[in-house]
Amino acid sequence: MDTMRDRFGPVVTRLLDEDPRVAVVLAEIGADAFTDAARRHPDRVVNVGIREQLLVGAGAGLALTGMRPVVHTFASFLVERPFEQLKLDLGHQDAGAVLVSAAASFDWPAGGFTHMAPGDVALLDTLDGWTVHVPGHPDEAETLLRHAVAAGDDKVYVRLSAQSNAAGRPVDGQRFRTLREGRSGVVLAVGPVLDEVLEATSGLDVTVLYATTVRPFDTAALERATRAAGTDVVLVEPYLAGTSTAVVNDALSHVPHRVLGLGVGRRELRRYGRLEEHVAAHGLDAGSLRRRIGAFLGPGR
Repeated sequence: MDTMRDRFGPVVTRLLDEDPRVAVVLAEIGADAFTDAARRHPDRVVNVGIREQLLVGAGAGLALTGMRPVVHTFASFLVERPFEQLKLDLGHQDAGAVLVSAAASFDWPAGGFTHMAPGDVALLDTLDGWTVHVPGHPDEAETLLRHAVAAGDDKVYVRLSAQSNAAGRPVDGQRFRTLREGRSGVVLAVGPVLDEVLEATSGLDVTVLYATTVRPFDTAALERATRAAGTDVVLVEPYLAGTSTAVVNDALSHVPHRVLGLGVGRRELRRYGRLEEHVAAHGLDAGSLRRRIGAFLGPGR
């Protein structure tokens, strides 16, 4: 199976061919995927070199001329390093762009902590007006990329990951999907953690929601689920643990509730190892999730 990042180049190349507003801005990373596209559209495929602040600034400039820029590099270089440009060049100027990241939280452990960005979604939460897509499969990534580019002039972040569920599911860029229904709690799985969550909750009397678009947060789906399953909610996110806890608390502020936020911990893992070892170390494998979810919901759930 191809990866989400494998899908990115061909999908955006087709969008370049289809829509004269679309432009791609790169900072060396991913440039090989657009070699042919750059020959056909030399004025709309821009490689700024290893200059991430300029990457975002150039994207914002294109947006201000009426273009729909797709801006791509690793998450740590796309959100963290040029954060001031996200805040000012895009946010302050009301300019829209599609930011597409790779490497996610710890997809390339050999790259070290400089190439890890588990706090990217939490950091974007400090800014106004961002849509955030977190696909869990290459098919979902393709659909959400097309949604993002077609989303007028909005600010959109598409978080691609090397981690993937075994099968893609229909996604619409807005709503959560209900995959299981129970009466003893709600477990919300985000993007590529779904398969581990489904295994971890097998046999448990819980509702499982699946989210690939987390901002805006589908509060209506959560409220519907909690009316039937109760207001104990477990969030399982493939980035910083607790990133969406405040959103859930706001959604359920009118009723007594409990929230457990599971995800990537703050402690830096300095023995980089393999991706699967990071998943286990952060307690995001199925066995660890089952223990943690079971302990939170209580015996007999």
